[in-house]
Amino acid sequence: MRKRLKPGEKARNFGLTDQNKNQFKLSELKGKIAILSFHPLAWTPVCAEQMKSLEKNKSIFDELNAVAIGVNIDPVPSKKAWADTLGIRNTRLLSDFWPHGKVAKSYGIFREGDGFSERANIILDRNQRVAFFKIYPLGELPDINEVIEKVGKVSKLASSAKRKNKN
Repeated sequence: MRKRLKPGEKARNFGLTDQNKNQFKLSELKGKIAILSFHPLAWTPVCAEQMKSLEKNKSIFDELNAVAIGVNIDPVPSKKAWADTLGIRNTRLLSDFWPHGKVAKSYGIFREGDGFSERANIILDRNQRVAFFKIYPLGELPDINEVIEKVGKVSKLASSAKRKNKN
């Protein structure tokens, strides 16, 4: 397993398939703030609430020029059925199924003994550098208000830097 990324480090690019069988590449989000929300297993209560909180707050993320993405090891058909059951229509749920947990491993958050990732939120700035990296206990629902606050800070820093560059 690779070491965990630290704030300021460049995120590792990856490509995965979402619940709708669409290909996704992290590099497509350059210029936007990315929220990579890793969750251990679909069809579990805490993971469901974690993904529903991303969906529920999509308009806030849009205002902050941010995109929230759910990532775990479940296969695409399971992700699709789960998203449909949860009513998730706008949040992409990526399958890190094969090679098993490759993205989680590359970010240093794969739990080898369990066969799934940590529960974690990784916020990337517009240049795809790590701005926030937090691992939560498996049974703990990440505080969506904390995530929104961190995204807001990254957004304000980016806006401030943009204004300075224009002057």
